Amino acid sequence: MEVGLAIVYHDPRGRLHKQIQKVLPAIRPMFKGIAVYASAAVQEEALSYFAQVGAKVQQDGATRGGKIGLARRKAVMMALETKCTHILYCDSDRLFHWAETYPAELEQVIGQIVKYDLTVLGRTQRAFETHPRPQRETEAIVNRVFALASQKNWDVTVGARGLSRRAAGAILNGCPDEKLSTDVSWPLFLQRLGGYTFGYLEVEGLEFETADRFLDEVAAAGGMQAWIARIENDPWQWAHRLEMARTEIKAMLPYLPQEV
Repeated sequence: MEVGLAIVYHDPRGRLHKQIQKVLPAIRPMFKGIAVYASAAVQEEALSYFAQVGAKVQQDGATRGGKIGLARRKAVMMALETKCTHILYCDSDRLFHWAETYPAELEQVIGQIVKYDLTVLGRTQRAFETHPRPQRETEAIVNRVFALASQKNWDVTVGARGLSRRAAGAILNGCPDEKLSTDVSWPLFLQRLGGYTFGYLEVEGLEFETADRFLDEVAAAGGMQAWIARIENDPWQWAHRLEMARTEIKAMLPYLPQEV
């Protein structure tokens, strides 16, 4: 148990509580400790359950919108207190879906991230294609710009990373990004510093997870494909995803080669 888990948790309606109760006891032995940075809107029932399984919980900040990067930094900082050698950071909804659907793969990845200072966790082609088009098509643009900045053809927009203590410390001290763009700024920052090792793993368990929180809506729509079709036909979804992509690309501009 060399790896600590860091997650950001925002679930004001308690939609994920049953899933947490199902997966958390199973994955708790995989980690040296669990750090949960929760939004102020999280229900007490969930916070109590996290504490019951031995997680360190802090509830004092926004975890969505413009400050998700700050929340990720706080979660990593908390995880360092477990005295782990490495940290798995993963957005909580993705982590719980992964733990429920591909637990063996998750455990295997935990064993792999200790080999590197930073491990970017991406999606297999199948897992990537499970996401609605507004997400796929805008994230593909982000991944393309990241390849221009880093010379690495990685899927970087999933919100899942492995970090050594040394890499985490460098990021906390020198990369103050507080936005969603930590997806791209953390690896680019460490690459620019030099002296850090990098790994990349594509996994099945980082498939589309959002439906886990909207099972009633999925059923009302007539099933998963019909519900995804509604997302794909909603202009607001496209606008939202385009704005997210703009934030990520803007954060990469300082890291692009001068001739680009």
